[in-house]
Amino acid sequence: MALRVTLVAAARSSSLLAERFDDDRPLDEAGWYEVQLAAPRLIPLGAAELRYCSPTPRSRATGVALGYAPLAQPALRDCDMGRWRGHTLAEVAAVEPAAVDAWLADARTAPHGGEPLLAFIIRVGGWLDSRPADDGAIVAVAEPAVVRAALVFALKAPPPTYWNVDVRPLSTITLTGRPGRWHLELAAVAG
Repeated sequence: MALRVTLVAAARSSSLLAERFDDDRPLDEAGWYEVQLAAPRLIPLGAAELRYCSPTPRSRATGVALGYAPLAQPALRDCDMGRWRGHTLAEVAAVEPAAVDAWLADARTAPHGGEPLLAFIIRVGGWLDSRPADDGAIVAVAEPAVVRAALVFALKAPPPTYWNVDVRPLSTITLTGRPGRWHLELAAVAG
């Protein structure tokens, strides 16, 4: 039996220009408004047999606002950014440009003292691959970084592909298949 896992990127918690590493802020006013606008499209996903979320405040709040009553999954937490946590990329690059360059160039490094990108992708992929085949449909609200990591893992893409995936708030991807064999499903636009 094939699984159907739909990942929903959490609504925003701050201005997209002020995104911070490993940000634990709750939804802001714009985020709540975006959830209301996207609700007609996203609420039907709550019919899934299993509903999960990242343990972050904005992921939980997004799932609750959509009526999913999601169960937090520690494996869906954002990448551990160590001492860079709470800072923007621009702030870190101004102080540690060589460390940022190393981090962007090699998925196995963690100059911030946290989790290497490769380990993050493998952790998220491990969660995906541990879903029992009889789970049927699953919806999970997670940080955009988690959605990117799941996509890279599922498609068996090289880790640097992570940097080429843009996940906007409240966007969705659907993966179908089974552990070790995933497919990206793109929805057709009704017309």
